Amino acid sequence: MRISSDKDLRGMRRIGEICGLTLKLMLDSVDTGMSTRDLDDIGRDFMTKMGAVSAPIKAYGFPGYTCISLNDEAAHGVPRKDRIIRPGDLLNVDVSAVLEGYWGDTAATIIVPPTQPALEKLCRVTRRALHLTIEMARPGQRANGIGKAVEKFARKHGYRTLRELGGHGVGRHIHEKPSIPNFNNKRNKDVLRDGMVVTLEPFLNAGRGRIQTDDDGWTLRTIDGSVSAQYEHTVIINGAEPILVTKVDGGYV
Repeated sequence: MRISSDKDLRGMRRIGEICGLTLKLMLDSVDTGMSTRDLDDIGRDFMTKMGAVSAPIKAYGFPGYTCISLNDEAAHGVPRKDRIIRPGDLLNVDVSAVLEGYWGDTAATIIVPPTQPALEKLCRVTRRALHLTIEMARPGQRANGIGKAVEKFARKHGYRTLRELGGHGVGRHIHEKPSIPNFNNKRNKDVLRDGMVVTLEPFLNAGRGRIQTDDDGWTLRTIDGSVSAQYEHTVIINGAEPILVTKVDGGYV
């Protein structure tokens, strides 16, 4: 999507705020002993209160309102009653929603106390990788230039990126063009243009950087049991300063 009117801008700001507030509420509510389904219910109730609809349900029939991934689950984790959050878990929540035809998407990773230095470093470096992509998100920037920079940054700190997962256009649907890789994909010729709405979402992995789909048909899990982190904003390319529509006060990303 490209912003073409004040209505578009207002619509993206509103759904972005709802996604950001949903994510913040869910992560603020995390406690050991609760299930990932319990956490998903919190997101469901808030989205419903705001009049928004879960994007993964609307677009793909996903069996949850949000994606909640623990430890070696890299992404798209299905909320379940028997998936219990425990001390020391690495927890990722990905919230995407739609309101009045506008779609937004955001995510963050946290460590359930007690923290561990290795997990703290992974989260810190991944968050910095997101900030790097935001700094590069300007009109005329090649999408692959962002991917190349993320991959170089990850390797400098001892991590790999998950090549199957990356940023994308958003706004009129949850997944649109352009594609924004998290690695040096020389075949990607996409260029960012003023007014484009995209997600920026580095996925950094502490292992081999390879994933597979679980038997549930949704959950993406690392093949070597390693952990990953992800931070994501929906942004509008806007001259020298992109607009972070999913950024909220006190948020985790």
